[in-house]
Amino acid sequence: MNPFSKLLIKKQLLFLSLFVLFIVATIVFVHNNHFLYDRTIVKVLETEVVEKTEVIHPLDNIDHLYTQQLTAEIKNGEEKGKLIHLVNEFSTSKAYDHEFEVGDELFVDIDSTRADTGELQGTIKDVKRDKYLMYVAWVFVLVLLIVGRKQGLLSIVSLVINALLLSFALDVYLNNANWSLLMICSIAAVLFTVISLLLVNGFNEKTYAAIIATLLGTFASLFIVWVVLWATSEKGLRYEELQFITRPYHVVFLAGLFLGSLGAIMDVAITMSSSMFHMFEKNNNIPVKALIKSGMEIGKDIMGTMTNILFFVYVSGSIPILILYFKNGSPLGFALSMNLSLEMARALAGGIGIVLTIPIGLYVTIFFINRKRTRL
Repeated sequence: MNPFSKLLIKKQLLFLSLFVLFIVATIVFVHNNHFLYDRTIVKVLETEVVEKTEVIHPLDNIDHLYTQQLTAEIKNGEEKGKLIHLVNEFSTSKAYDHEFEVGDELFVDIDSTRADTGELQGTIKDVKRDKYLMYVAWVFVLVLLIVGRKQGLLSIVSLVINALLLSFALDVYLNNANWSLLMICSIAAVLFTVISLLLVNGFNEKTYAAIIATLLGTFASLFIVWVVLWATSEKGLRYEELQFITRPYHVVFLAGLFLGSLGAIMDVAITMSSSMFHMFEKNNNIPVKALIKSGMEIGKDIMGTMTNILFFVYVSGSIPILILYFKNGSPLGFALSMNLSLEMARALAGGIGIVLTIPIGLYVTIFFINRKRTRL
């Protein structure tokens, strides 16, 4: 082994060691960051279920209610180190409550001190979950880095940038109520697409073709959906879940639909572009007809899977509320119309965008391939 290779291996080992050390340091920190919070945090030391009650609802749904007494240690604030006694009520279904175990960390309000014993008593407000979020975040990052290497790192960077851009765009809209949310989201969509594809795939014809195809497919699908909603007067859509916002609900719905389909359309566009450019690089003399035929076959293969992904992503979030409706005797049609009308509309809009992006991506990519062919 030559000296250069040994030096490279040493640098890689040093970087890997520092990276592992950083992961461990962040996990240790998030387990001991109680001093950063203004709210009182406690760690559960003892639990005991002192009461159990069976509840039978009118539709013969059986549930059990439990009363749990907790002893916990206060981890921050003026009362740090003292014990506090809490009472927690939870059900078997645990739809709106939790059963706590030893080691759980909770946000509480200190209510009073018992005069006879001097024991602190409080009320549970929430669960401290930042350490679990840290675990999931690091698993996500490590999987991306192991599988994608450099591309995975760039994907993480683009994800962070896009999250910051989305947060900024929403802040702009909230602070300027007279501004068009669709216009703000349109600008954001262009930035999301350009930043994501350029960071991950680099500055080349393949990326330029994917960017153009993504934007054309996304705006075309939004236009078609807008025309359909206008022609049908939005009949069949139930906006009840948006009733508490103070902005025009149909505009908010269209903006969410617009951004929700962007990722799937972007995936289809870069898949089409990458596949066709790969065929061209293998054979610079490949006929345009062969490219069109192969591109359409690729598009048909990914069209069904991507549409199904959108459908399941949107519908899966409604499964708990659907079960609640069914358990309370609601008719199937009523439950689906109340909870899935907006999700189905989003899935269909995304499906339209995916289908449109296949021919758009095909011919945009062929345009860039022909330009590159003339320079050879």
